[in-house]
Amino acid sequence: MSNSFELKFKANITNELLARNSITAFLSPLNIDFEELNEFKTIVSEAVSNAIIHGYKFDGNKDVYMKVTMYEDEVELIIKDFGVGIENVESAKRPHYTTRPDLERAGMGLTIIETLSDDLKIHSIPGMGVRLIVRKKIHPLTYVNE
Repeated sequence: MSNSFELKFKANITNELLARNSITAFLSPLNIDFEELNEFKTIVSEAVSNAIIHGYKFDGNKDVYMKVTMYEDEVELIIKDFGVGIENVESAKRPHYTTRPDLERAGMGLTIIETLSDDLKIHSIPGMGVRLIVRKKIHPLTYVNE
């Protein structure tokens, strides 16, 4: 059995917090530890920021889409935009690669997402957008009765 939610929001950088808070609220009933929850929040933050900054170049009239599905022992996140796309996905996955050096971006977003996830798929069509599909196992805490 699965559970899911979808969220569509404007490509305004302040909505990155909305996306982070949404994943937190959705995963809270799973009783996962603080560190694991922070990894999910970081993945969402990096993916949403990339869509807004690189995909849409801060065009707040555009929409970012997020879908989160919880399976028995895994969560799937899909973050999608219809922005400029990624010309070369392999280059974009390299540490310190950025299309916005003018903003002093670290170029670590996709590297961080890939490191924290169990599986990352990047579908991009230049001029049409990017869809990130992230899968990550969950490890609910168990308590031993004393």
